[in-house]
Amino acid sequence: SNLRKAHKDMLELIICDDETVFRKDLRKTLETELDLSGISYKSKEFCCAEDMIKDLCASKDRQIFFLDIEMDKLNGMDAARLIRAQNPSAVIIFVTSYTDFVFQGYEVKALNYILKPYKKEKILEVLHSALKELELSDDTGLYVEQRTGGIRLPFRTIRYLFSEKHSVHVVTNTDTVTFYGKLNEVETHLPNCFVRIHNRYLINLRYLKAIEKTYAILGQDVLPVSRSCRQELSVAYARYLLN
Repeated sequence: SNLRKAHKDMLELIICDDETVFRKDLRKTLETELDLSGISYKSKEFCCAEDMIKDLCASKDRQIFFLDIEMDKLNGMDAARLIRAQNPSAVIIFVTSYTDFVFQGYEVKALNYILKPYKKEKILEVLHSALKELELSDDTGLYVEQRTGGIRLPFRTIRYLFSEKHSVHVVTNTDTVTFYGKLNEVETHLPNCFVRIHNRYLINLRYLKAIEKTYAILGQDVLPVSRSCRQELSVAYARYLLN
């Protein structure tokens, strides 16, 4: 196949919660899933935010923090501000028993939150979003084999793809990469933000500016939308905007 899996990077998982049972339980669930996903990681747990902050060094590792919001002295929200100052790309996930905290998370760019008591499905969903965010999941880029060798196109840089005869053209922010293949086959390797708008076109919702009756606008590009795809495109776009 023209497509290969992405390589894995070291991940640092940090859990901070003053309730031992919750902390151990969360750690076990996360580690089991990471083991199953074949992702190499280190994990640390802390029972108070002060200790965690002392331990913080400007780590080069990719970091995911699970922070309990309600802790003595230094709470999760304040800890998140300190983490953000040191590692702008860290993924922060809040753990809380109270739904009213949810909206404060925007301020420190929290990826998500988990309500106690934990639901395993929710933990895994949040973990996988975090891995995607850090580009550690399998679907971080499209590998394309060309005569000159293989290249990886990060998904976030791909604007759209289209097929022509027996070739697929991948239009990125900087150029267009062409390889021999079928759009249907490529589609199976793409994450959910890619949506079919026509039998010859797939777009990245990240770049969609507007949907008109027969076309979609992606920046400067105007692409055809077929009637059969329009409804699904509108639904996918609405869902994307909500997320």
